[in-house]
Amino acid sequence: MRRAILIAAWLLAGLTAAGPALAQAQRSPAATRPAAPAREPAPPPEPPPPPYEPQLLKLAEIIGSLSYLRTLCAAREAQDWRDRMAALIEAEGRTTQRRERLTSAYNRGFRAYAATHRLCTEGSQEASARLAGEGERLATTLAGRYGG
Repeated sequence: MRRAILIAAWLLAGLTAAGPALAQAQRSPAATRPAAPAREPAPPPEPPPPPYEPQLLKLAEIIGSLSYLRTLCAAREAQDWRDRMAALIEAEGRTTQRRERLTSAYNRGFRAYAATHRLCTEGSQEASARLAGEGERLATTLAGRYGG
């Protein structure tokens, strides 16, 4: 937003400096017609999501939660969760919108636990174990039902 304001101010300064030349150019009929804005072609419509999209988004949210909790509790595999999410986005993020939905779900899970867990406690470890079990069941179901 700030960059757009600076660009607009720069353009306005350039127009004021053009003063007399601009005034003469405005007298010609061709100069009074507004130029048609250059339009970028619209992106192709997104194909319909696969039938397992809700489960996949839930899995991404769980991975985000585990990424936060395992890092908070200094688990050995803490970095693995980010890598797993990157692999999931690489495999399933066929469109920009789909990658954004997956990333948003991951961030939602990460932020949800970041808002309530500041220290690694028994509750954090219990939540982490529960989420890992839920994620494992969900991943197994997805792989068994939709291929793998």
